[in-house]
This record gives sequence, C-alpha cells and structure tokens, in this order.
Amino acid sequence: MARNESPWHATARSLGSAILGCLFGLTLIDVVIASNAAVGLSDASSGTLAVPQWLYLATGGAVIGASALLASVVTDREFIRSVHDWRKPVSTGLPLRQGIRYLARFIGVAGLVIIVYRGLVGPQVPTANAAVILVFAGVRAGLTMFVYLVGNVWPALNPWRTIAELLPTLNRQYPSRIGRWPAVVGLLALVWLETVTPVNKEPALLATAICAYSVVTLAGALVYTPKSWFSNADPLSVTFRFYGSVGPLNWSENGITLRPPGFDLPESGIVSSRADIAFVVALIWELTFSGFVTTTTGVEFVRTVVGWGLPPLVVYAVLFVGGYLLFLGAFRLAAQFARKTGETYLTPRTMAVQFAPPLLAIAAGYHLAHYFGFFVSLLPSFINSVVSPFSPPANPLVLTLPGWFGALTIAFILAGHVLSVWFAHAEAYATFPSRIQAVRSQYPFVVVMIAYTVISLWLISLPTANPAFVS
Repeated sequence: MARNESPWHATARSLGSAILGCLFGLTLIDVVIASNAAVGLSDASSGTLAVPQWLYLATGGAVIGASALLASVVTDREFIRSVHDWRKPVSTGLPLRQGIRYLARFIGVAGLVIIVYRGLVGPQVPTANAAVILVFAGVRAGLTMFVYLVGNVWPALNPWRTIAELLPTLNRQYPSRIGRWPAVVGLLALVWLETVTPVNKEPALLATAICAYSVVTLAGALVYTPKSWFSNADPLSVTFRFYGSVGPLNWSENGITLRPPGFDLPESGIVSSRADIAFVVALIWELTFSGFVTTTTGVEFVRTVVGWGLPPLVVYAVLFVGGYLLFLGAFRLAAQFARKTGETYLTPRTMAVQFAPPLLAIAAGYHLAHYFGFFVSLLPSFINSVVSPFSPPANPLVLTLPGWFGALTIAFILAGHVLSVWFAHAEAYATFPSRIQAVRSQYPFVVVMIAYTVISLWLISLPTANPAFVS
C-alpha cells in the first residue's frame, strides 16, 4: 500500500486495475452481431475467438463481480443521493417545443403511410425496399438506440396515437387489474413474429402485419382512450417508455431535463407491478432468444430437436416460452433470496419491484450490442430510404464493418451490466437503513446479472446463421 493511502483507495485502485485488465483481455476477441433482422438484411461474417471461450466468458463475469465489489465500498448515502439527484433544465421556448412536436407527428404518420405503401407495391427485395429498411434499420435499431441514448421521442412520433387523438373515443375505463400484461403479451408476440416468420425478408408480409397491428392498436385506443391504451397496452409505447427512462434527456410538459444516463432509475417508480417486472425481463429475453436462434449453435440445436420428430414451430415455441419463464423465474428467485440475505421484512414482490429498474440498463446494453453494427452497416440504405423512398438504388450499399467493432459489442454489454450493478447499489441504499443490509441484499441479483452477462457474451461469440426452417 502506498504511503498515506487509505484502505478504501487501495481497494478501489486494485479493483479498478482488475476491471481494466479484464476489459483489455476482452478487446482481443473478435465477435459477431446476432439478431434476426441483422441476419436477414446484411451479410454477417463469422467471428473467431482469439482466447479460449471459457476464459472469455469467465472474464466477462469477473468484470461484473468486480464492479459489484467496487460499488459496495461506496457507502456514503449523501454522495449517492447527490449523484442521482443531479439534473439540469434545458431551456427551450414553448413555440419551439410545439413546432417540433407537430413536425414529429407529421413524420410519424407520413412514415407509416410510406412503409405500408412501399411494402405492398415496392420491390419485394428486402435490401431495396424502403419499408423493410425503415422498420428494422430505422425503428427497430436506430430509433430504439436514440431513445435510450438520448431520450424518448416516441410519444410525439407515434402515428397511431396521432390518428387516435383526432377521432372520437368510447372513453371506457381501462381495467386496472390487467395492468400492462397486454403489453407483455404484445411484445412477446412481436418478437415471435419477427423470429419465426420472414417479415424481414418479405416486404408485403411486413406491410400486412403492420396493417393488422394498426387495426388492433387503433381499436384499443378508441375504446379505452389513447392515454390509457398507449400507457398500458401498446407494446411499442411501453417499450420506448421503459427504454427512455435510461436516456439522459427527459421530455415533459414543463420542458427538457438533462441527467446522467439511467441515474433516475433508482426510486423512479417506473416499475410498480408484476406485469412491469415481466415486461423488463421480456426486453432482456427477446434479444437473448433472437440472438440464440440466429447462431450456428442455435440453428443446429433446432435442427437436432426437429429431427426427433417435433414440428419446428413447437420447438421454437417451447424454447421461446420456456426460456422466458426461466429468465423470469431466475429474477424472482433472486428476489426471494435477497429477502433472506438482506434480512428484511420486505416481501419478495417488493424486492423484485425495487430492483427491476436497473435491469433496463442491461436491456439497453444488449440492444446496443446487437444492433449498433447492424445500423451502421445499413446507414447508407436508411438515408436513401428517408430521402428517396420511392426510387430505391439498383445496387444498395452495405458498409463492411472493421474488426474492432467486436470490441465495441463487448463494451456495450459490459457497460450496461456495470451501470445496472451501480443502479442496484443505489437502490439498495435508498431502500435499507442498514449498510450491511444494503450490501447483502444485492448478492442474489449480482449472481443473476453475472449469469445474464455470460449468456449474452457467449451468444455474440458465436457465428451467425439464418434461423432454421424459416423460409
């Protein structure tokens, strides 16, 4: 120990060095991006590991464990509170905000019309059709990244809400007992549709699916009012709202507020029910599932099980539902153990509600890892689809990503997990009066986070392939 160096600084310095060493080792690894949309629209190259896979996965888990240990030595409640309470108003005039809102509404409605029209009558080549590019590169990748990296602009862009607010509603009371369960089911249904059907390859099928979604969404909004429907039942709106809670900018009627990314998650109250917990876990699982079935290992697994005599859709359904229940059950089990390790009278449900918001940082890191390279590679096609959606180029340009993008993918995943560990740490100190309770209550959740990390790093280390039996 250096002269006059406190034990706290020595611990922090050694753990910081360990984390930096782990990160340096991980940057030596070449990985690939795995997602159903990416595989369908771009040519993903196979990656290889420069180190043994077990060492690569163990290093990733060690980063999360070390970050949790490092966070546990930060016990000053006033410091934690001051960091998370910091925010700065961003002054913008009311006419400017209204003008931007009206422009966003026009862009949203115009985009929906163009997507449906070009999907039905445009070229049925996915890389040359504006509908496919705008939906998957624009919304699935680009807009989602903007929401958690900047802020949630979806309430203004949402074309269905814009249309619904212009129409009369039946103004029926939304049943509070079902909460956001319709959004959970809707999100899982959309992921299922994207995975087991060729919507990312057949523009007409994509346009038909969007029309069906439009009918259901507008019907629900006109029956239960747009505010109730898009706050509770619409999967896209709830997805962007949850992701938006990670973004640094928060838009409200009173203006724009700047804060550190995700630092409003502890004590934010964004998760308040079992349905909210299920939705947050679904955001993590949907990227894990789509990543698995678009790898060579996942394809081989599906083909092997189908070879036993099971229909492909049954195999996908069991894998999809079973994996989701496993992820959800692991988090709920962690909440039960956290009640014991933290020696608290809080119920497991309360513990799960309190510690679910930090998982949104993990979901954002997962999404960024899966879709950043995909978005960059299709950026020329996306710009062309925005500027000239009715005249696609004869030879669409797809950028080839350099090898160091693999290191970015790893960094995105680990950054999301490290932030999640810190947010859970801050939540624990805001919940428990005892410091030892706050530290011990995090043990089970850190174990689950390490498991999530190892699984996600394993998936991005595998070569990609088209999902089996999806024509």
